[in-house]
Amino acid sequence: MEKDLTRVTLFSDGSSRGNPGPGGYGTILRYVDKEGRVFEREYSEGFADTTNNRMEIMGVIAGLEKLNQPCHVMVVSDSQYVVNAFEKQWLKSWQEKGWKGSGNKPVKNIDLWQRLLEAARDHELEFTWIKGHNGHAENERCDALATAAADRAAKEITGEDRQEG
Repeated sequence: MEKDLTRVTLFSDGSSRGNPGPGGYGTILRYVDKEGRVFEREYSEGFADTTNNRMEIMGVIAGLEKLNQPCHVMVVSDSQYVVNAFEKQWLKSWQEKGWKGSGNKPVKNIDLWQRLLEAARDHELEFTWIKGHNGHAENERCDALATAAADRAAKEITGEDRQEG
């Protein structure tokens, strides 16, 4: 690991109202400068027709794509799907097999995995899995951002809260 890389923590969560259904992600990027000042940004977005797993991946992508220089990024997620894809080398194996998984079946969400790998290219990533809905402040905040984004996407589908004019 390069010692001069900026260290950033990326907290992320995904949500889906139905699987598939309206969904969203919530992401927090946190940086602490040399004087100990904390800088934090929150991001979220909703999608009309998605899955929970896609939103878990999108949350990490969104955070990484916001970084404007190579960083050491600690990704904190309650998604074993995302964490294990890196920590257990699933991504490497899938790529070596031509994006095939167990039973020689195509891997789901290839488009997002490829986008995630591109977003991660210039960074050093480290992953920490945390249990979801277990009182972890940042995970709870990301969940709130994700579910609010999913709810906004659901309202757009149903036309709720639209003004006639």
